[in-house]
Amino acid sequence: MLIRFNIENFLSFNKKTTFSMLPAKSRLKEDHKSAKVKGISVLKTSVFFGANASGKSNLVKAIDFGRRMVVYGHRNDARIDYNKFRLDPEAKNRNSSMEFEFQTKGKNYAYGFVFNNERIEEEWLFEITSRTKQKAIFERFNREFKLEPILNNNKKEEEKQFLKFIAKSTRDDQLLLTEMVTREVKNNVSNIDDILNVYDWFASQLTVVFPNAIYKEVTKSDLPNNDDVKKQYEELLRYFGTGINGVNFEETNEAQFPKEIITPIKNIINSKHVESRSVLTRRKNDSVQDTFIISSDGDDISIKKLLMEHMTIDGNVEMFSTGDESDGTNRIIDIIPILLDLFLRPKVFVIDEIERSLHPNLTYQIFKLFLTVAGKTNSQLIATTHESSILTQELLRKDEIWFVMKDGDGHSMMYSLDDYSIRYDKEIRRDYLQGRFKAIPKIGSEYDLSVFQKLIEEERDA
Repeated sequence: MLIRFNIENFLSFNKKTTFSMLPAKSRLKEDHKSAKVKGISVLKTSVFFGANASGKSNLVKAIDFGRRMVVYGHRNDARIDYNKFRLDPEAKNRNSSMEFEFQTKGKNYAYGFVFNNERIEEEWLFEITSRTKQKAIFERFNREFKLEPILNNNKKEEEKQFLKFIAKSTRDDQLLLTEMVTREVKNNVSNIDDILNVYDWFASQLTVVFPNAIYKEVTKSDLPNNDDVKKQYEELLRYFGTGINGVNFEETNEAQFPKEIITPIKNIINSKHVESRSVLTRRKNDSVQDTFIISSDGDDISIKKLLMEHMTIDGNVEMFSTGDESDGTNRIIDIIPILLDLFLRPKVFVIDEIERSLHPNLTYQIFKLFLTVAGKTNSQLIATTHESSILTQELLRKDEIWFVMKDGDGHSMMYSLDDYSIRYDKEIRRDYLQGRFKAIPKIGSEYDLSVFQKLIEEERDA
């Protein structure tokens, strides 16, 4: 569970900016808060509103950048690929930084690093033992590593020497946390649970989904062989009013696919020693055409076309391919794996433009469904959106509603609705659209558009 995220000098964030999932003092919607870990409870959801180019997507990109730096590391033959704040000439000479505070495995951690395009300047990992206290696990200042807390947990001299060797051999442009995991320290050192806990949070729990990305499409490959997954899909498709009554499959063969498409898939799934499956979704101009589930059992390749069952007027069943379905329905099909993971395992989803291709009611229902069961889950749903229909205190707490806007210098800043004195029964959507909370587009006058000036004047004088 994410507690806080701090960022500085990254894309449109020039000054240090903090996003917090810590709940305010309000006692409304107590089920929107998690159980306390060492005295700290966090919110289950947050939603970001703001004008285009305000910085909402840059926040998501920053979180994803930190996740990728930890999980995948950095190639030693390239610069660290990101942009500092470009509207302040002094920013190019300053370092950037980010810090994640989060909960996992019954502990609270703070992990962060200071960096530039060439190197990691600082790195730290602390355990947060209470709201006011923390203890160091390791710290890094340029080439100096303070490993005493880890070393003290490992009594064997060879284990201590191995840890020191890993730290000393960590490249200037690589995170020590990443190096410890990729160099398999766990096989040589007996007590590094904190390191493994933190890495696992980035690798397995924190998930970022961008507007055109598909999360865990391989989940669809379970549909033909897993009745539970099939039932979950069917129930959710009915819940969201897609008109789909069931999921079915049509046997097909590889002859209809170009070899350059099917051969690499066959090679991948045949390279494994157990039954393997893959999903091939044909797309054109970002729209789904048809979806095929390809599986291998030994030398046999099975290809099934994914179909959706619709009831005809006379009570029969008509099969639709995913290409026959609307973009909105296919978006729901893509979101179902996210919902299943949110409900079934500890996850932190950060989704950019969650409303893409969805009717406002569907976006509302996604949050309503999540928050209905949020008290029984250890997951978070954080999203950016332009969908103002969810901007209501009937659905969200004030501290779950965030705005992003740029100041006069082009710096993105974030603030919560809780910063405003708003009654709990106040309808806030209209006030937001009218600009009370700022974070809306600043649109100029059409009479200032010289390119259309003559046409506008003629229309006005008509």
